[in-house]
Amino acid sequence: MDIFSKIAAGEIPSYKCAENDEFYAFLDINPLVKGHTLVIPRREVDYIFDMDDDEIGRYQQFAKRVAVAIKKAFPCRKVAQVVLGLEVAHAHIHLIPMQSEADVDFRREKLQLTEDEFKEIASKILEEFSK
Repeated sequence: MDIFSKIAAGEIPSYKCAENDEFYAFLDINPLVKGHTLVIPRREVDYIFDMDDDEIGRYQQFAKRVAVAIKKAFPCRKVAQVVLGLEVAHAHIHLIPMQSEADVDFRREKLQLTEDEFKEIASKILEEFSK
């Protein structure tokens, strides 16, 4: 079981933002901005384009609902969707609230947030997702 599967199963703590039977969304622990969220399939699949068409469609629909919740919780111009996937061998989408393209520069210094800040951010997103 990989690290993201352990997170989705609750074996490793995370700051949950949304979930259903197939997908799980949680805060990136090295965020670029407040609200930076990862969306993963519960099923272990390394590469997003290895998912079948129906599954990837449901994955994108779930990610869209999370993005809408992020935008309501953290007003921004748009929520960027970034798929990199080299650092963890489990498909994942980065959803990043952005005011400008600079907010999506992965080379920039990451935010250092407290546990209370992470909890507050995740709670805001989960609340909006649950509406």
